[in-house]
Amino acid sequence: MGADALKHAVVLLSGGLDSATVLAMARHEGYVCHALSVDYGQRHHAELDAAQRVAQRLGAARHRVINIDLTAFGGSALTDASIDVPQQPSEGIPVTYVPARNTIMLSLSLAWAEVLGARDIFIGVNAVDYSGYPDCRPEYIAAFEHMANLATKAAVEGSPLKLHTPLISLSKADIIRQGVQLGVDYGMTVSCYQADMQGRACGVCDSCRLRRAGFEAAGVADPTRYREN
Repeated sequence: MGADALKHAVVLLSGGLDSATVLAMARHEGYVCHALSVDYGQRHHAELDAAQRVAQRLGAARHRVINIDLTAFGGSALTDASIDVPQQPSEGIPVTYVPARNTIMLSLSLAWAEVLGARDIFIGVNAVDYSGYPDCRPEYIAAFEHMANLATKAAVEGSPLKLHTPLISLSKADIIRQGVQLGVDYGMTVSCYQADMQGRACGVCDSCRLRRAGFEAAGVADPTRYREN
């Protein structure tokens, strides 16, 4: 197969469980994957080290990290040190929601995809076992894809973009089962909202609770490294 016939895709890669699974799924479907991570000043900076490990181990063709300082705006427990990460479930959209984060990241992915000539973007959003973020819903994804195909030279000239969300209707347990089948080592991922610099998880934030429950429901041993609290 010649280079022009290869399927290229941009895969948003946070370094967490979901995005690692999505990268493995895209690779399994035959895509040449260009992994994109965003250093936005997140509290859990260790996830970027995890993203580098995941990209290498799962065969990404390249991995780029874009720097955008969202701490300049704050407004989230992940970008404002004065807001504590909740240790108990809360009502409504939690303070770990980062304003417009997926829109920013997808826009960066869209720009890179157009430069690469890639017509596919993968993102690990989930509408089942998630924290209530509005930019993880199917209607948001459909709206962004529609916008992307109005906004880009490639789409206007006849090469529309497809936004892939293979995890959107899966439970966390189902995501883990699929990843295990594809050979994902979840021990190299970091999901915790307040992981330390060694990537050790707190075990009490929303992300840790969902992750731990997912492994339990999947009947898979949890490889997460937890720090002592």
